[in-house]
Amino acid sequence: MSTTSLGAVTDLDLAPISLDELVDRAALLTRVDRKYVLPVDRARELLRELPDGTRVLEIDHRRELGYRSTYLDTAERTSYTDAGRSRRRRWKVRTRSYLETRTSWLEVKTRVARDQSHKQRVEHAPLSSGSWLGVEGAGFVAAVLDLPTAAALRPVLTTHYRRSTLYLPGSGTRATVDVDLAWESLPDHRVLERPGLAVVETKTGATPSEVDRLLWRHGHRPVRLSKYGLGMAALHPELPPLKWYRALHRHLAP
Repeated sequence: MSTTSLGAVTDLDLAPISLDELVDRAALLTRVDRKYVLPVDRARELLRELPDGTRVLEIDHRRELGYRSTYLDTAERTSYTDAGRSRRRRWKVRTRSYLETRTSWLEVKTRVARDQSHKQRVEHAPLSSGSWLGVEGAGFVAAVLDLPTAAALRPVLTTHYRRSTLYLPGSGTRATVDVDLAWESLPDHRVLERPGLAVVETKTGATPSEVDRLLWRHGHRPVRLSKYGLGMAALHPELPPLKWYRALHRHLAP
């Protein structure tokens, strides 16, 4: 896969913040997520206007960290369909691996209010094509979602990207910037790459963050974007694109 350095984050003179301190100050497991899609070059320019005091997550002297997420769904693609139709009780199940720290978590995200999501997670081994959640993993998912068929969930999509995480002390919020975006469908292993794009995501309470306002000043607005939904729609043309239609054709179309 290609490699695109964001540059602006690693080159800026930002003070580092450790993972423990970031979690302590801005865990935000219940939050409002706003996502923006920009060309990588444009993201580099705008990040030079970050407010004073912004800090960047640093682990082992690295400020860009590799992520690998594997999403699970039912045979009927219930998670995809419910999210794409904005159903109230929609959910998402994935394993997320942090490549530098070699840790992996099983995560369940649910909608708790109109614009708020809540994430619960436990440590879990990474999944690949054909992997099962196992008894403990399926039990965790079933308990969170009240989903009797949790053991039947199967991996359907993997995402790969590199992320820089910013902490905004003025608002106590976080923002992430993802580059080197790639999707792989499972179990057929078709791959889609978009190295020229950056996804900026703000993670806040009800009040928008400094990064939101920075992007708004330059004419960028949040888009309906789920890496899972967008990747599934792009790699599975037999599925209806649902609410990701505009983002799909604007950002992922050949």
